[in-house]
Amino acid sequence: MLLAENISVKIGNKTLLDNISLSVKPGELLAIIGPNGAGKSTLLNSLSGEIIPTIGTVKMDGTAIQAWVPAERAQHCAILPQSSSLSFPFSVLDVVLMGRSPHSKMGNAAKDLNIAQQAISAIGISCLTDRIYTTLSGGERQRVHFARILSQIWEAVDSQSRYLLLDEPTSALDISRQHECLKIARDFAKHQQVGVLAVLHDLNLAALYADRIAVLHAGKLVACDKPNVVINKAMIQHVFNYAVKVYPHPENNDCPLVISLKPSQGSPITNKRR
Repeated sequence: MLLAENISVKIGNKTLLDNISLSVKPGELLAIIGPNGAGKSTLLNSLSGEIIPTIGTVKMDGTAIQAWVPAERAQHCAILPQSSSLSFPFSVLDVVLMGRSPHSKMGNAAKDLNIAQQAISAIGISCLTDRIYTTLSGGERQRVHFARILSQIWEAVDSQSRYLLLDEPTSALDISRQHECLKIARDFAKHQQVGVLAVLHDLNLAALYADRIAVLHAGKLVACDKPNVVINKAMIQHVFNYAVKVYPHPENNDCPLVISLKPSQGSPITNKRR
């Protein structure tokens, strides 16, 4: 289990996370939602070990995340950031093979190549294998990096648990690719017993694919439970300050469906005097 225990993150006088306890369990997809600036990416980066909490601890399988040797930690925990900068003219296959770098000491190039090809196939980008990464669209690049991190933790090492941390993985994708991405993540969780955490903005995507949803607001954890418990009109009004209707999903009664309502007032631009 990937566990945050009473963590707070402060920069100067600003508190980014305030006393949060949260777990990511093997076999589940946990979605993190909340408004901009709520602390979602800070929480993800704390769980990955990129940020050291000011207070509290993060543990992966019972060991403090900072105590893991970086290469060994990377064999068990892969992160897809909001954006990945890469300006070298590498092929898509070369980029996906970068995900195998934490395993380089094992010295099995044929196995690494096979896993990279399997990850490319799983994401559905086999047609891009020989393309130069810098010629791809934003959505195609995002899918390449998704394949890269899948290849990083494609199989268990020493029977240890694995974790996949996704920061806004659907942000550059069209509607069909958004669903494809989250279905792959959910299936990877279920069939490979990987713990998946996904930071999402779309409440309906979170409700449809997550086993649990955690809600952050102003650095605090205000709810964490099943989608049909967490997603409700009162919570959305409080956290996002926006009016919605929430109905049962027409094809899944356990899944809420959020319908946004028109703003009751005009925007500051339309209200501005001329």
